[in-house]
Amino acid sequence: MPDVIAPRLRVLFCGINPSLYSAVVGYHFARPGNRFWPTLHAAGITPHTFQPTEQASLLALGYGITNVVDRATATADLLNPAELARGAKALEAKVARYQPRFLAVLGVSAYRIAFGRPKAALGAQPERLGDTRLWVLPNPSGLNAHYQLDALGRLFGELRRAVEQG
Repeated sequence: MPDVIAPRLRVLFCGINPSLYSAVVGYHFARPGNRFWPTLHAAGITPHTFQPTEQASLLALGYGITNVVDRATATADLLNPAELARGAKALEAKVARYQPRFLAVLGVSAYRIAFGRPKAALGAQPERLGDTRLWVLPNPSGLNAHYQLDALGRLFGELRRAVEQG
């Protein structure tokens, strides 16, 4: 799944890994029921609810998309800890190359495993990757029943406000 990326983005959103559906259609967060695109709009990040086919339009707004692990699976829990840790190392190199202001990892459990931070919580992280600030948000997958769209919009909105504040 190709990244949607450019140098010096405001935020590089980082999913855990592509769904099988996204891998087939070639767009991030494309599976029906995934709330990534409605959440970006609810948070005030996009002017309307983008369709996955509009993902390249994020670049003009200063946002991009990548994944911790490139391998597509039916569910993220099929990834093993070693895969997540290798993905984090590759992600560190990508962040060093593209230098986004923020890296927003979408999934606290995956972040904890991938980056070896077992007590990490949602929100701003004390660590950085070089000059890039780290932020953890809930996974917007429809399988994540812990967060409804209004809560996702509020949490993604906190990141948007941090970006606007510098």
